[in-house]
Amino acid sequence: MWRLTSEKKEEILDVIDLKRKGLSHRQIAKKLGISRNTVKKYIKDPFSKASRERKPVEGKLTPYVGNINFWLDDDNYQGTWIFDRLKGLGYTGSYETVKNKVREIKQTLQLKAYIAFETIPGQQAQVDFGEFQVVDESGHVTKLYLFCMIMGFSRKLYAEFITSCDMPTFLDCHIRAFSFFGGIPQEILYDRMRNVYIPKLTGKGKFNDTFMSFALHYGFKPMVAPAYAAWVKGKVERPYSFIRENFWRGYYFTDLKAANHDIYGWLMRQEQRTHGTTHEQIDKRFEREQPCLSPLPFKDFDTSWRIFRKVRKDCVVRYDCNRYVVSHKLVGQKILLRVKDKILRVFTDNKLLVTYTIPDSKGNLVQDPRFYAELRKDRAMNKRKYLQFYPKKGRAHKRTVGLKKMLYDMDVYVRPLSEYQKVAEG
Repeated sequence: MWRLTSEKKEEILDVIDLKRKGLSHRQIAKKLGISRNTVKKYIKDPFSKASRERKPVEGKLTPYVGNINFWLDDDNYQGTWIFDRLKGLGYTGSYETVKNKVREIKQTLQLKAYIAFETIPGQQAQVDFGEFQVVDESGHVTKLYLFCMIMGFSRKLYAEFITSCDMPTFLDCHIRAFSFFGGIPQEILYDRMRNVYIPKLTGKGKFNDTFMSFALHYGFKPMVAPAYAAWVKGKVERPYSFIRENFWRGYYFTDLKAANHDIYGWLMRQEQRTHGTTHEQIDKRFEREQPCLSPLPFKDFDTSWRIFRKVRKDCVVRYDCNRYVVSHKLVGQKILLRVKDKILRVFTDNKLLVTYTIPDSKGNLVQDPRFYAELRKDRAMNKRKYLQFYPKKGRAHKRTVGLKKMLYDMDVYVRPLSEYQKVAEG
């Protein structure tokens, strides 16, 4: 059966249309770049056999297309590898034919289709990190990281430059983002960053325990995108290229505080624009989303480092090459240290015991005088330490000289020598 191609159909329609406009065959042929006989043929019978595409003729490679598909489904083989195998199967055609067919099949296999995913107001936010570099006059490169949280419905974006991606900084960025939005979404989507997700722990992935405590405190559900699937959280991926090209390129960096101030102002101005996907202004759309966010808690989560240390017999705990004095009553126990911003807090039974400022140098003994004062006043402790070595007073406790005690405390039967003599004589 003959079939007209779309190009042929378009060409025939152009000929018919120009004929209706009163152009001659010669004029139509010159305008469309075809012969006058072709113009005459199209006008006389546009569906004639000569006007149609010929049926494809089976080539030398046709019997081997199934083999090529099977190999490419198994691995991304090169055309030369497939050509060598086909020659062994009896193929007599050229390498160019094989190469073109392999390219065609690979293009088909590489096609990917995605489903556009939109969320209801307040349902989801997405979080990610991006790396930026600052080069000074001497050529030294300093790395900065950009934390971004974007609301899925309105596309309102919070961004903050930081110097470290550690857990306290990561959680502090969340707290400031929640304050910026004035509420908390129902769920937040992440990639498989270690601050959130620990993959294949004892054969199974799990969420970071500290992060789960943080999520429980603020009442959102953390979600993790599949591995190597950046398109799943495309809402937060796309703004990075937008920020790099429209804010960072050509930006003169002075310090972190100024950079965060500048990007905040820039983002506020960008909210006035109409978003390319939603076709609404970002700030107007967020006005509908903000009432759907959960309220902020009365108290922020403690984002400091959690470190457990055992109290030594000299009443100190060690941290970062310094010693910190605590109560003598905690000797031998494990206590919790909370460390952040050069401040060390000591907790026991969830109660704050003492707060120390971490020195800039190493090898220091940092103490609160009251702890050693309490130790000196503890009579029971001092009695256990010192009085056990002193001799007790009084006549009843004076030592007397007596017989030496037997090595073994037992009764021994004593036989006369005559019995041993009888045994010796036989």
